[in-house]
Amino acid sequence: MLFRSVLLASSILAATPALAEETPPAPADTNAAEPAQRGDHSDARADIIVTAPYEQAQADILSGTSVLTGQALTRDLRPSIGDTLARLPGVSASSFGPSSSRPILRGFSGDRVRVLIDGIGSIDASTNSVDHAPVINPLTADRIEVLRGPSALLFGSSAIGGVVNVIDNRIPRAMPTEAVHVDAIGTYGSAAEERSAAGEIDVPIAGKIVAHLDGSYLRTDDLRTGGYLLSPQLRRLAAASDEAEVRENAGLRGRLPNTASETWEVAGGLSVVTDRGHLGFSVSRYESLYGVPGRIEFAHEEGDDHDHGDEEHGHEEEEGHSHENVRLNLKQTRFDVRGEVETDGGFLDRIRLRLAAADYRHDEIEESGEIGTSFFNQGYEGRLELVQRARGGWKGASGAQMFIRDFDVQGEEKFVPRNTTEQFGVFTLQSLDLGRFRVEGGARYERTSLTAQADADLETPRYERSFDAVSASLGASYQLADGVRVGLNGSRSERAPSAEELFASGPHAGTQAFEIGDPNFVKEKSWGLEATLRGSAPGLSFALAGYYNWFNDYIYQSPTGEEVDELPVFVYAQADARVWGFEAEARADLATFGATRVSIDGLADYVRTTITGVGPAPRIPPLRVLGGLEANSDRLNGRVEVEHVFDQDRVTAFELPTEGYTMVNASVAFRPFGPGNATSLTLSANNIFDVEARRHASFLKDFAPLAGRDIRATLRFQI
Repeated sequence: MLFRSVLLASSILAATPALAEETPPAPADTNAAEPAQRGDHSDARADIIVTAPYEQAQADILSGTSVLTGQALTRDLRPSIGDTLARLPGVSASSFGPSSSRPILRGFSGDRVRVLIDGIGSIDASTNSVDHAPVINPLTADRIEVLRGPSALLFGSSAIGGVVNVIDNRIPRAMPTEAVHVDAIGTYGSAAEERSAAGEIDVPIAGKIVAHLDGSYLRTDDLRTGGYLLSPQLRRLAAASDEAEVRENAGLRGRLPNTASETWEVAGGLSVVTDRGHLGFSVSRYESLYGVPGRIEFAHEEGDDHDHGDEEHGHEEEEGHSHENVRLNLKQTRFDVRGEVETDGGFLDRIRLRLAAADYRHDEIEESGEIGTSFFNQGYEGRLELVQRARGGWKGASGAQMFIRDFDVQGEEKFVPRNTTEQFGVFTLQSLDLGRFRVEGGARYERTSLTAQADADLETPRYERSFDAVSASLGASYQLADGVRVGLNGSRSERAPSAEELFASGPHAGTQAFEIGDPNFVKEKSWGLEATLRGSAPGLSFALAGYYNWFNDYIYQSPTGEEVDELPVFVYAQADARVWGFEAEARADLATFGATRVSIDGLADYVRTTITGVGPAPRIPPLRVLGGLEANSDRLNGRVEVEHVFDQDRVTAFELPTEGYTMVNASVAFRPFGPGNATSLTLSANNIFDVEARRHASFLKDFAPLAGRDIRATLRFQI
């Protein structure tokens, strides 16, 4: 169905007269603050946000935003998107092993955070379970933008926590200025013996066609961690066991078993580019085989004094069994279309179209080599944006979005029936610039239909549910002084329950729980306020955001105290909730020595989530501060940073506290051709003192600490 729509839309855009003109060579971007990467969006300055329907200065967005590009992206690049972004304000990671780490924004995860590829979903099973890796390849990213708060609602009600948008050049938007444009990157990391390489080629053809080809390969061994594998609480339980082999587990340290991985991707595309727009497509194939860390035996005898039980779900491991080492074999074939055309005048300035379709499957392979469970996801997504021509300080954009997902699980750990989600939304974003005073408002209406087939194995009947969700935001900002602006934004949002929250009724290996949904759930609703203060001057910049959200019918998991198939039973429930927190960051130049600028920067973030009548929400990241000292010249960049994560002892009844840690990192980068070319050699040392570190947001944080000392070398080459 969608492929017919793709062909029809492509034919319409291809026939548009505006795309019939030749394209002159693109001018060099003299304002770029970072070395040029690939594609026109990658050349955008770091203080310009391109994820919204129209480009906006970061200072004008009334919620928290971050951009990772240029040398910072090269330095922070990791195999997973979660670990790549984990140093940004307001961002943590699920850290279910080094290969499966999804971003967590302001304590929100799963279906409350959208991870996009150039504005379209990743179309995988990563929101379904924490052990499912998102099909996002950071190696091919030009820039990554993170939107937190109300501005993300234009991308769907499931973006209530925020949006991560990975922008690549797989469908070129501009003509290369070279006869052949080549960009390649290779990395070695010592903690997991990580070896990765990626490259892409863009070739202009006949003056207005660009052919693109890219590929990547990544291989890692088991991750070497800092300190012990078991957390202090579980080490004490293991040491007190009557079984010698369980007591031995208290001393386990070093390599984290079953975390090796191998991933490759290849993609190709064509794009017609003129001075009035572009239209193109790409086809990609992604395959990954990675292990999921198993839970280690820490207790054997029934009745041991461990009230919290297993680190997340109170499963006491009374029989002394550890979670089986499982590997996931993931495959996805994806087809994308992107088009943009400038109009000939009038009310509209340009029209944008994004379409994607993907066929996804992964098999969970047991230690015996047999396939235990298989997950299938066939998805389609499309987005149309109509960008208005700016008139007297007024600009805006409106559009429509559709999403279809057919999801099925087959095998022994099937926990949801086959289900289909169909979603259609319309949205608008409007802003008015009155000089010192600016006003912005946005709204989105969304219709979601969910159908679950009757399932004899799960003993569930056929279900059909439909939801109409309306979200809106209204905010304003005021310029206090040159370069300093304060803003306040209010929002009202609604989210339809996901298929898992409605229809779950079985054992879920990723969370080690027997999950039961509720097909009678109502929409999740919230009111929110967010205040921002941003400023910049020569040699100084700062940003502060504080937020408070009131949730009605917030969906969460609650333990019943019962067990099914030796797994604790968790039911999805609804209650009111309160979420508040802040994010702060600043940067200042300290001194200049010739062409070298020395600067200092820092950030802090905190979030607190409380479920009414229950207490703290689970897996909420604690207070964190990070400070860095950096020296930068045309060809050299050196940086030292210290990150301190505080203890998290505000926990639910079924999770353990997490001790804080302090991590020191350092890096040096050499750019032989200066800032106009991305060619660079980056050497970095992360977790220099090899400390034991655990992210409280991780389901496996008591069994799987973060990487220990990691010496990394990254070579990027561009011609």
